[in-house]
Amino acid sequence: MMSAKIIDGNAIATELKHTLKQANAQRLTQGLRTPGLAVILIGSDPASQVYVGSKRRSCEQVGFKSESFDLPESTSEQALLALIDKLNHNDEIDGILVQLPLPQHINTENVIEAIAPDKDVDGFHPYNIGRLAQRNPQLRPCTPKGVMTLLTSTGVDLHGQEAVVVGASNIVGRPMALELLLAGCTTTVCHRWTKDLESHVRRADILIVAVGKPNFIPGDWIKQGAIIIDVGINRLENGKLTGDVDFDVAKEKAAWITPVPGGVGPMTVATLLENTFYAAEKLHLG
Repeated sequence: MMSAKIIDGNAIATELKHTLKQANAQRLTQGLRTPGLAVILIGSDPASQVYVGSKRRSCEQVGFKSESFDLPESTSEQALLALIDKLNHNDEIDGILVQLPLPQHINTENVIEAIAPDKDVDGFHPYNIGRLAQRNPQLRPCTPKGVMTLLTSTGVDLHGQEAVVVGASNIVGRPMALELLLAGCTTTVCHRWTKDLESHVRRADILIVAVGKPNFIPGDWIKQGAIIIDVGINRLENGKLTGDVDFDVAKEKAAWITPVPGGVGPMTVATLLENTFYAAEKLHLG
């Protein structure tokens, strides 16, 4: 029996960043400014600090301008909205990223909706989700768009494939389903109220799992020859990182599979830069 081919997110993300670096250099030779990304972090959540750090480093790697705003946990919603408003009107900033989750005293929806849709490089604003739903996307949520880049890398024709998304979050599951519909897949979304999850997973040609529970999907549920995209990153007690799918068993049945780490994670950050470049190039002048 053949073992699955690994979809190498690190390599694909590195290639995308290289392309963006060259495109940015090209912009500068035309006398255009470098794209700018503002990254806002509230409080000192360790996981958020790691994510923000990698986003800022990636900006430097491709030569984008990165502005950092590290604010205390006690920052009021009003102060955060005032900062966003200021950045909305700053012509050197193409993308505004507010690292989630936010402290409980701040309403996340208000913050997402305060970001100008043409600077919403996370792709969470209702305007951008609505455009994706209407098959006319502009800025697209980073993780789902990164997953589409990974799927495209396999060379498999996605039209008419049975795609199953496990998890229905606003950040991954829901926009992921919209991306798969846009790509011509027959798409099913499973969530906590789904009856008989196993039967859905077993018929998936393309399985995307984003629930945040280690080894939640048993490997023997996987359809022979399926493509598995594992969005979960879970830290076990021994410190090892693992995904939402039982990798060792699943890889014996799947045709393609993403590893954890080194699969979807690097693509999310690279896609954020891709969105920032798109905003600078297509949505903002100069």
